[in-house]
Amino acid sequence: MKHGYTNSTFGDGALVVKCYQGPEAAFRLSTESRYLRRLRGRIPVPRVHKITADSLTTRFVSGEHGQDLLDDGHAVEVLTECGRILGGIHRLGIVHGDYGPQNMLFDPATFRTTAILDWEWAHPGRPVEDLAWCEWIIRSHHPEHVPLLEHFFAAYDGFVPDWTERQAAMVARCRALLDFCARWEPGGDGEKLWLHRLDTTTAWSE
Repeated sequence: MKHGYTNSTFGDGALVVKCYQGPEAAFRLSTESRYLRRLRGRIPVPRVHKITADSLTTRFVSGEHGQDLLDDGHAVEVLTECGRILGGIHRLGIVHGDYGPQNMLFDPATFRTTAILDWEWAHPGRPVEDLAWCEWIIRSHHPEHVPLLEHFFAAYDGFVPDWTERQAAMVARCRALLDFCARWEPGGDGEKLWLHRLDTTTAWSE
């Protein structure tokens, strides 16, 4: 999957196989498989088919990738749905950990979510983590849509922290991913990328 970076994913139209890479790969595999089974029937997630020591196989779910729909001019619809779905996740007491349109599939006719993907970073936590990270995705990869983030926050059924708290959560996540890459490949391209992203995020103003 072209938007992934801590795993390699491939499918055949019926099944999708995800192989985990980097530090704590086994723990992240266990986390994702546990949350997918726990959440099945409660929110839209892929059905687990098979688990091995280093891979997770799920049933294929049809839908358009959220980032592709953003690029195709459907930012309002996608961001509104991101906010609506996130409220449901947080009511279950869960933080996704990598939430945003990059990890969601949508019905292109209705813009309803068909699947929320990549639960390897899920954990009990503070809702601001997901709110801030979805915002970070837009600010980093789709800056032309930053003015439309109001639709994301308006559709979210819960308290939205102020900019200072959201930015602090973004910075904390960038630091965590910088540490992840530094442990995976010290001095490598991943570490350099996240160091640059950390500096950029720290310099943002609302």
